[in-house]
Amino acid sequence: MIPFVDLKAQYLSIKDEIDAAIAEILESCQFILGEKVEAFESDFATYCQTRYAMGVNSGTSALHLALLAAGVKPGDEVITVSYTFVASVAAICYTGARPVLVDIDPRSCTMDPARLEAAITPRTKAIMPVHLYGTCPDMDSILEIASRHDLIVIEDAAQAHGAEYKGQRAGSIGNLACFSFYPGKNLGAYGEGGAVVTNNIEYAEVIRRLRDHGQSQKFHHDAVGYNYRMEGMQGAVLGVKLRHLDDWNAARRKHAANYRASVADTGLRLLEEMPYTRSVYHIFPVFAPRRDNLVEHLKARGISTGIHYPIPVHMQSGYRALGYKVGDFPHSEQASNEVLSLPIYAELSSEAVGEVSDSIREFCLQAAEIGGRSRRQTAGAGGRRQEQEADGRSRRQTAGAGSTSGKQEQENERSNGK
Repeated sequence: MIPFVDLKAQYLSIKDEIDAAIAEILESCQFILGEKVEAFESDFATYCQTRYAMGVNSGTSALHLALLAAGVKPGDEVITVSYTFVASVAAICYTGARPVLVDIDPRSCTMDPARLEAAITPRTKAIMPVHLYGTCPDMDSILEIASRHDLIVIEDAAQAHGAEYKGQRAGSIGNLACFSFYPGKNLGAYGEGGAVVTNNIEYAEVIRRLRDHGQSQKFHHDAVGYNYRMEGMQGAVLGVKLRHLDDWNAARRKHAANYRASVADTGLRLLEEMPYTRSVYHIFPVFAPRRDNLVEHLKARGISTGIHYPIPVHMQSGYRALGYKVGDFPHSEQASNEVLSLPIYAELSSEAVGEVSDSIREFCLQAAEIGGRSRRQTAGAGGRRQEQEADGRSRRQTAGAGSTSGKQEQENERSNGK
């Protein structure tokens, strides 16, 4: 059995460190925010090459607070992609603003900058590119467009802990950036968690207040805020895990390279490795027209897979009010119809990667053989039809010739009778 993700294997690899960190929380009883959260915030800001990091209770909350800190309000518009986890769009809705969706670049499954200009209106306040699967989009083009239109850029880096864009860490490129620490992420908590990073002190202060019921100091509420605080245990766990993140990402990159080498000639589509980004492969997707058949083939061999994501946001029933329809974002729709996520995590063995790859190659070979037989059968049937049609034409021509000959004989007889 090869699981899609194995959180227990990761825990066992750092068990002593994790157990000690949790024991400190139990001893200190700093269960909400506290020293462990503050220490993690400082370390994570440094890791992301930013000045500030604010821990919160989820990646969704991080997106919500970043948008509010940027001044997004009802009546505004925020541009993002349809091919993403729904939280990217939901957070915009929470502010009362309208999400405006654009299609992806099919080579990377990230925001296509060429689609942005047509989506910008006088109401546009911000652009939210998503670093999907751990890969940054073409940020230079996005930033250039944002600068010309005086727009704020908020990175949705929920899947991109440690990813790089031209040597810069994800999170340090836009005005603000948001991370999720959902347990299955490259940097995952033991529960929910998230963070916003920025170099802007004003944004940081707003987020710190709003995550804690709008408090500037205890029981002094300067704004209507939220209960979005990070738990002390999550700060402790994340502080331990952050020390291992680069090694874990390196292992993911190794597995991704092995997958690429093993399935490159199978006919399945793989994402391109864009020259400007260094992915951390939160997800390793392949794109298969016969995805459901491939899922069953792998499942029968004890291999678990995922689908990220089967329905783009513009086709979700909860977002019909946005006014989009099937066909509006063809690249997003095709990706959703074909995408299949393979097992990838640091603790995955090279043997397991080989087993997954061999099973995929087996499936594709069988599919090619079936397709070849089908084509041969179709060609054979076509040949038989051509032969039958030729025989029929020959018989008709023979019959037609016989009829002409009879008529000619009759004409001859009549001529002779004269």
